[in-house]
Amino acid sequence: MRTALSIAGSDSCGGAGIQADIKTMTMNGVYAMSAVTALTAQNTTGVTAILESTPEFLRQQLDAVFSDIYPDAVKVGMVSSEALIEVIADRLRHYKAANVVVDPVMVATSGSVLIKSGAAAALAEKLMPLSVIVTPNIPEAEILSGVSIKSKEEMLKAAEVIRDRIGCAVLVKGGHNVSDADDLLCSASGMRWFKGKRIDNPNTHGTGCTLSSAIASNLAKGFSLEESVSRAKEYISGALSAMLDLGKGAGPMNHAFALAGRFAEKA
Repeated sequence: MRTALSIAGSDSCGGAGIQADIKTMTMNGVYAMSAVTALTAQNTTGVTAILESTPEFLRQQLDAVFSDIYPDAVKVGMVSSEALIEVIADRLRHYKAANVVVDPVMVATSGSVLIKSGAAAALAEKLMPLSVIVTPNIPEAEILSGVSIKSKEEMLKAAEVIRDRIGCAVLVKGGHNVSDADDLLCSASGMRWFKGKRIDNPNTHGTGCTLSSAIASNLAKGFSLEESVSRAKEYISGALSAMLDLGKGAGPMNHAFALAGRFAEKA
């Protein structure tokens, strides 16, 4: 069985972060592992507290995983400080990690800021160059590129800037009133749009975590980068289309929408 590691923060409400990653990896057919960068007290309405892992404890988690069950892919999500970013980059280089997917989590769906000042630059300079693909949304792509994005043309420009600056493929996710549900992949092979179906569902908590984890899962299974993105988009469309409605704010998706085993049967 192929394996994948999520390096991210814990979401106490279960819709994003480590919890979303494990659900997504499991549903996409790989064995999921985790290294927790932070504990968060959060729900669908916002984040009320963050307790970071120490750099040394994060290092110990990564060493424990890599030295025993080597991951076929690695997804990196919420990393809120430069010290933690440095540990992750050091360990990924040390173990020659493959199929690294970086989701540059900076702001939660609820609007809560999840990264400290200065850490964004460290993310771009020290961690992203180790990845095969980064998956920023529109606001994150603006931060990483310095380009204001109000149109598809500006998405193209920003993606090219990020690709050339970091040296890996970039998937700029649509939304935020730009490009609707269409995502743009910018790689060494050129540009490709991945069309998405607009789903009228306000419950989008954890969509970024889910998409990046699905991409990592498919890379772990041996699919090409483009096929991994395509399969990930198909999976997230299914999860959104299930129309799960939990919580008082932007709720989570149903990651298990395709679960059909006997142990998932209802009473």
